[in-house]
Amino acid sequence: MAIILNIETSTKNCSVSIAENGKLIALVEENDEGYAHGEKLHQFIQWAIEGTNYQLKDLNAIAVSKGPGSYTGLRIGVSAAKGLAFALNIPLISINSLQIIASAYKNQKYDYILPMIDARRMEVYTALFNPAIEEQSPTEAKVIDENSFEDLSNKKLLIVGDGAVKTKEILTHLEADYLAHFPSAKEMRELSYTKFIQNNFEDVAYFEPFYLKDFVAGKKKNES
Repeated sequence: MAIILNIETSTKNCSVSIAENGKLIALVEENDEGYAHGEKLHQFIQWAIEGTNYQLKDLNAIAVSKGPGSYTGLRIGVSAAKGLAFALNIPLISINSLQIIASAYKNQKYDYILPMIDARRMEVYTALFNPAIEEQSPTEAKVIDENSFEDLSNKKLLIVGDGAVKTKEILTHLEADYLAHFPSAKEMRELSYTKFIQNNFEDVAYFEPFYLKDFVAGKKKNES
């Protein structure tokens, strides 16, 4: 038996699920333009637990989206996951945010899946997955232009994520469907269970989010 709490905070979607042996038994999430993860995450965890027959002490592991994505969102999610794993003395599992998005479309009739998380302007975080959701290229921050992914121009693609639709008018040389999609803890259930049975755990003390890019704080409007 593996009861796993899954936490996803890499985008605007603050999402928590509980799964039993990879099967979803509770889900609480909200897509908030204000990125209010810090205010809502712990309440969502409590609500998710209350929606099951379990208590926090019954959990066997905590899984968290490790990034890439929002710097603040990832920091909040990982901090909560590490705190719970440490307090409950249970393993910590991390999952790539892009793999979480791609897993919602597992085994569909595409040659490849390109999940994209918006990184502002025409930049996205992306990686390439096959229909079995096996990574075919490493995660990267990529500025999209009319020459991007030319090597995939003869493939049927699914480009999906909160950064996908903005690329449609530029990537006209690709045969692709474009879908807006936010990563959800619902889609972590099988991924986290697989890592649990493989004993693929993180070091709770030293684990850090996969920010991919350094955080750069913006200046306030009244600053020169």
